[in-house]
Amino acid sequence: MPTPTDYLKNGALRVIEPAISLLARNKVSPNKITTVGTLVTVAAGVVYATGHIMTAGWIMAVTAFFDVIDGEVARRTGRCTVFGAFYDSTLDRIADGALMAGLTVFYATNAIHHNIYMMVVCLLGIIGTFLVSYTRARAESLGIDAKVGVMQRPERIVLLSAPQALFGLFWNGWVLMGIVLLLTITAWITAVQRIAFVYHATKHMDARPGSREESPTQIRIISDSDSATSTAPTTSNPSGPTPKTAGMPATRRAQS
Repeated sequence: MPTPTDYLKNGALRVIEPAISLLARNKVSPNKITTVGTLVTVAAGVVYATGHIMTAGWIMAVTAFFDVIDGEVARRTGRCTVFGAFYDSTLDRIADGALMAGLTVFYATNAIHHNIYMMVVCLLGIIGTFLVSYTRARAESLGIDAKVGVMQRPERIVLLSAPQALFGLFWNGWVLMGIVLLLTITAWITAVQRIAFVYHATKHMDARPGSREESPTQIRIISDSDSATSTAPTTSNPSGPTPKTAGMPATRRAQS
């Protein structure tokens, strides 16, 4: 079922179609588009930190188009790659961190809106936002698509741009505080929803007697420190791609 964000994205695609076509005809690298979009988002975070909330909101509105353009250009030019998806996802984490860090600095240094409680909320928001992305990425490494939850990245971008662009520090900053509180709470709710989703998805596997001994390719959770040195189990096609790579769609969109 289409979400409100899907309708918004489709509308944005119609608006920026000429720009997408121009970039595709000139074979502009999707990775370059992703990089520029991330730099603009970091700039928005800096503007947030200086207290120019409305200006930062309008800058964020521009970055939302980059999130759409890079994937569309990659598809139209046949440049959908595994590295492109990885690169896009990695820079999205930088962008998310920069935005929330900018708001943290704003509440820490602004003479009028200094608020220690909102600083803590922003820091919790940073952790929650990274958890949302990490839980999905970790689930995908186990062969599970955990794209569930009330607040995913497109919704976060909309909430960090539209209300600020329209209202700024309206009502003595209460609108901004409400948005930050909403983002933080929903980020943690989404992370918990994804943890619960993976728990239920793997529960029946752990419950089967002897499942770990009978099938060496069963889901196995490894630590980050071990993943670099561990050896993949032998399968019937040791030289073939892993299930994750083989079934990966031609897309550049990030895990969020």
